[in-house]
Amino acid sequence: MRNSLKFLAVAALIMFAGIVKGQDAKFGHIDLQALIQLMPERAKYEADLNKEAKSLEDQLTSMQTELQNKYKEYVAKRDSLSDIVRTAKETELNDLNQRIQNFQQVAQQQLGQKQNDMLKPIIEKAQKAVTDVGKEKGLMYIFDVSGELGTILYHSNESMDVLPLAKTKLGIK
Repeated sequence: MRNSLKFLAVAALIMFAGIVKGQDAKFGHIDLQALIQLMPERAKYEADLNKEAKSLEDQLTSMQTELQNKYKEYVAKRDSLSDIVRTAKETELNDLNQRIQNFQQVAQQQLGQKQNDMLKPIIEKAQKAVTDVGKEKGLMYIFDVSGELGTILYHSNESMDVLPLAKTKLGIK
């Protein structure tokens, strides 16, 4: 049983290698991040995201100013307050500080989610253009060479750069 499975696996590999060898393997590469940077949708995405971030930042600044004002008022009157009132003011300051910290965490999460939601259709559109170009040109693989380390460390001149073709497909000059 094991020998027959090994035999079938080796036979399949030999047949696959023969098919690939009989064809001219065509490969392409693209800097997907560069393509996304060129897309007009990216500018709107960045403007919308910056607007949302500014709104959240303004709200946070307002909350921090309120905390600072209440703290200054507390410090100025602290010695003249009764123990009960002082404790109540300290609790109020601690609660406000905790609300600010919670707001920061929730705002970061919401901004990250909004970023993902807004960027997803742009990435999908770019990937579709790359896929369409790959199909049209009969490429077996298109490698993404963007990123810090890049997916590919070397590509020969025989590898087709599909960035110009994807730009054309998306109507980008």
